[in-house]
Amino acid sequence: MNMPTDNHVKKAFSLIENDTSKVLGLKIGDQSIQPGQYVTRQAARTPPQLSFSGADPTKTYIIVNLDIDAPFPSCTTLSPILHWIQPGVKIDGTSSLDTNKPFVANYIPPSPPPGSSPHRYIFFLYEEPEGFDYKKYAPPDGKNLANWHRIRFDFDSWGEKIGLGPVLAFNYFKCN
Repeated sequence: MNMPTDNHVKKAFSLIENDTSKVLGLKIGDQSIQPGQYVTRQAARTPPQLSFSGADPTKTYIIVNLDIDAPFPSCTTLSPILHWIQPGVKIDGTSSLDTNKPFVANYIPPSPPPGSSPHRYIFFLYEEPEGFDYKKYAPPDGKNLANWHRIRFDFDSWGEKIGLGPVLAFNYFKCN
């Protein structure tokens, strides 16, 4: 079954297979996460700290986080589930990315159903499109995005609509 994110997902996985310098830094607590590493639900309750050594301090970035294995890796009829869209991301003077800005979709932690094998939680880093207005896509007044807007999120269409360019960095962890 094709997901409404296949284009972005396939490109992102191939990006880090061919070039490890494109691995997005994910830090959960004091642990740096390698692509595909297992993370507990407890550890992933808050958004990871992100970094990218290739980030340009003059640019603004956007982070997108999806679960591509819902409700089960063997049956992905609800996938992808949108877990986070964070625009306005800037580098903070090191290679750390400052995500303390208004969101399009607030971060929600992993929550696979009981009995599920691990889901893949994927993180993309893009350069924010010129003139991107997050308010056009975010719930009003900084409210959290409702769950029903997150299920089967058509990331390919959304990315095309906002003029998203190529993925710059990518990483993922597994959790159940």
